[in-house]
Amino acid sequence: MQARPIVTVTLNPALDLATHADRIVPGPKLRCAEPRADPGGGGANVSRVIATLGGHSTAFMALGGATGARLGGLIAPAGIGLVSYPAPGETRTSWSITDRLTGDQFRFVLPGPRWRRGDVAAVLKAIAEAVPRGALVVMSGSLGPGLPDDLPIRLARRLARQGAAMVLDTSGAALRRAAAATDHPVEVLRMDHEEAEDLAGRLLPDRTDTADFAEGLVRSGACRIAVVARGADGSVLVDAGRRLHAAAAPVPVKSKIGAGDSFVGGFALALAEGRGPAAALQRGMAAASATVTTEATRLCSRTMVRRLIPRCPVSAI
Repeated sequence: MQARPIVTVTLNPALDLATHADRIVPGPKLRCAEPRADPGGGGANVSRVIATLGGHSTAFMALGGATGARLGGLIAPAGIGLVSYPAPGETRTSWSITDRLTGDQFRFVLPGPRWRRGDVAAVLKAIAEAVPRGALVVMSGSLGPGLPDDLPIRLARRLARQGAAMVLDTSGAALRRAAAATDHPVEVLRMDHEEAEDLAGRLLPDRTDTADFAEGLVRSGACRIAVVARGADGSVLVDAGRRLHAAAAPVPVKSKIGAGDSFVGGFALALAEGRGPAAALQRGMAAASATVTTEATRLCSRTMVRRLIPRCPVSAI
């Protein structure tokens, strides 16, 4: 039973459309199949996975225009609570188109509406008001044009004052700002292998190297738990007393879309249920492994995740 409320935050969501064409070549019109539409953006995907696994979350989403209205209409049927915030423009659309002949997948991602400097204080206040005391807040995905790089850290510090904790999965300059913090504003900081190497300024060829880097983040005060995804080699988790690795299940890969968000969804739900970091790491890896077996914007199934948990063993590093 989920004991802790979960709120996901998506400030730059997308209406994800997935389709396929017989062959993708430049020049002629490419006739595509009827597209599948899903709520997109990191936090939206995390909420979808939590619902799939039998949990509940509230999705705080910045939505605008007809696309935003359509996206919001897809949330409630997915078993997700919605707090809608007015975005500064039309919600973006993202496309995933698969070439039937080769199996290659082409992803087209638009930037989203631009936020103004004066929008920041208002959206931080709105998020804080939507988060109940003691909640686990998952901030995932891009911030959106115009939003400051330090917004996740400012939000995390504000939420900590009301007893909430943040799981942050971001990238680029926002990740660099988070990694430079020294007062443990974030409970969990997650990134992929390439992002970790960029932050470290060196290659991290094996799990021990990754664990050493993650341990440095915890010791410096960036976070209490650091998680680094190593792709097919699974994920590494480090906190003040543990250095753990969870294997990725050996499964056929159809699409990697949403795998990282699926990890975060499984991981966050396990934490909200009161499970320890090792069990959360294993659940997250099972959810990510299940998602890569599905096509396009489809995510994991509950049955597949349950079946894969034993195939994602956790070991000490």
